[in-house]
Amino acid sequence: MLTAEQNEELTAVEAGTPMGEVLRRYWYPVAFTRELVEFPVKRVELLGEFFALWRSPSGKYGIIPEPCPHRKASMAYGVVEGDGLRCPYHGWKFDTDGACTDQPAEKANTNFAERVRATAGKVEEMGGLVWAYVGPDPAPLLPRFDVYVMDGYRDIGWADIPCNYVQVMENAVDPHHVEHLHGRYFEFIGRHEGFEAPASFGKKHQRIGFDAFEWGIIKRRVLSGASEDNDDWKVGHPLVFPYNMRVGGGGIHQMQIRVPINRTTTRFMLYTVHAPEGYEPVEQERVADYEIPVFDDRGNHVVNYVEGQDIMAWVTQGPITDRTTEHLGRSDIGVSLLRKMFRQAMQAVAKGEDPLGTIREPHERIDLPCEKDKFHAGGAEFAIDFCNMGSTRYSPDLEPIKQVHLDAAARVEADKAAGRPSFTPAGGIGTATLAPDTSAQVDSGTIPR
Repeated sequence: MLTAEQNEELTAVEAGTPMGEVLRRYWYPVAFTRELVEFPVKRVELLGEFFALWRSPSGKYGIIPEPCPHRKASMAYGVVEGDGLRCPYHGWKFDTDGACTDQPAEKANTNFAERVRATAGKVEEMGGLVWAYVGPDPAPLLPRFDVYVMDGYRDIGWADIPCNYVQVMENAVDPHHVEHLHGRYFEFIGRHEGFEAPASFGKKHQRIGFDAFEWGIIKRRVLSGASEDNDDWKVGHPLVFPYNMRVGGGGIHQMQIRVPINRTTTRFMLYTVHAPEGYEPVEQERVADYEIPVFDDRGNHVVNYVEGQDIMAWVTQGPITDRTTEHLGRSDIGVSLLRKMFRQAMQAVAKGEDPLGTIREPHERIDLPCEKDKFHAGGAEFAIDFCNMGSTRYSPDLEPIKQVHLDAAARVEADKAAGRPSFTPAGGIGTATLAPDTSAQVDSGTIPR
């Protein structure tokens, strides 16, 4: 358990707090690309602060704090002109670097404009999302993780959930919840609602393991009927520090994103690329984004799909989990490792160093380790279960996505029958540099020393 002071420090997101300063060293998705095409300025909340985000006619992006430096009217209602944003109240204009470039009604022969600046962040577009960095200079580079830049059929599910992001991230290093929350509980709901839950989710865990690596923590598991030769252990999948988790299987590649909007609100996003073995490019006019349900009409959690079950578990812990009364067991070693990683990041930033996972080297793509044969359940079978019983069921592109997997599976079978090799899209199994002193495993009731 943590003390009240430790829990407060861990869950803070505001500027000036140790964890808030860590979080300001990373890039975050703050809008869908199509939103700023439809209307060029948007109010966004990130890390407990409000900002004005805009896109110029030339395609250049900018982000500044919402209050105008003049007399604090909202710049989120500003006028986009050229590459700048003009305040709707008195017309002061700011460029993407935060410089004041025009002050109507003020004398032109003074240096007044030079003494007024907005604290500008950095903005880039990648993979159908607009990304912002609002921390100190020099900004790290936007990491081009494989899911965002690989070929495949995309969609993005999302929901704003009323809880702190840390309890969401702790779930990412908690393998055992799968067999209970997505196995036994799913079966229970299915019996009462008249559907069959996916059998692969209920397989018992025989062993779990965690390895710290350059982007966070790799989570591994051995399930009943499997061995260490299976992908779930041999490859695993990563928590990408401090707010992502990369998952996959059956030709599905997904980044689960947990953006800290404020201390008690997290934007949960499911950025998914469908690129199974045998996939042939399908024309996609736009990347669909869609909201997934959290509560039903009665205010109860929607729990008949995988991510809805996760959301229920996160949110019912309260807006901020009371970690002063918890009782961690041997199965919670991943949670302990993550909390240690957060402490190390706070210490690094306090010393003026970059925290884990910030990048300053130019790159085209970062491949993350991720299993392909998820729960040793088979490719297309797992993919269709994923589509029907997970958040993708709410996607406006559900049927085209399922067809992508069915067509790819048919091509693979045809190729096998004809003796031809099948094409496998670049799926993101990469290498990891492991830190041997920060690994942990649990099996047969023992905790390694």
